[in-house]
Amino acid sequence: MDIPSSASPVDDARHPSDPAAVRPSAAVQAGWPERVDAGPHRVAYRHTVAAPAEELWAMLADPHRHHEVDGSGTVQATVVGPHRLAAGDRFTVAMRKFGVPYRMTNTVTEAEASRVIEWRHPAGHRWRWEFLDAGEGVTEVTETFDYSWARPAVRRAYELLRVPADNGRGIQSSLTRLAGRHL
Repeated sequence: MDIPSSASPVDDARHPSDPAAVRPSAAVQAGWPERVDAGPHRVAYRHTVAAPAEELWAMLADPHRHHEVDGSGTVQATVVGPHRLAAGDRFTVAMRKFGVPYRMTNTVTEAEASRVIEWRHPAGHRWRWEFLDAGEGVTEVTETFDYSWARPAVRRAYELLRVPADNGRGIQSSLTRLAGRHL
C-alpha cells in the first residue's frame, strides 16, 4: 500500500484515501531543548529561539511576564516589583504548587542587557537565563537551576525530593514555550 509521504509512522495503518492519513499526527514543534553540562548541583538546558537576544532578554527581565513562559505551572501573573530588573532589585511573585498558593520574593544577582538575567531564591538557589546571539535574529537561550549556592543540607534535601529532576522538566517546558512563541 502506498502511504503519502506526509503521513507519520503512526498513520501507516490508514488507507491512503483516508483524509486523516495525510494529516500530521502532531502539531508543529519548536524543537527540543538540549541538556547542558553546567557542573555539579546545576541543571541546565539550551534551546534555539528564532528571536533577537534583546527581545528575549527584555521579556525575562520583566518578572510581570514570567508566567507567560513558565513551564512548571507554578508561576502566577501577580507580581510586585519593577518591570525591568537590575542587579539588587527584589520582586515578589505569586506562586501555586500542589494547589497551595504562596508568594516568593527573589533578589536579582546579575542583569546584563541582552546577555544574562539571574535571581536568587530565599533558599539560596538561583535561576539564570543566558542569551547568546547566534546571528540572523536567532538566539541560543540557556536556563539554569543552580542549587550549588544552597547550604549542603538544602542541596541534599533537594536531591532526596527530586527537585533537580522536576525543575529540569520545568526548564525544558519553559524553553519550549519560549521558542514556540517565535515560530
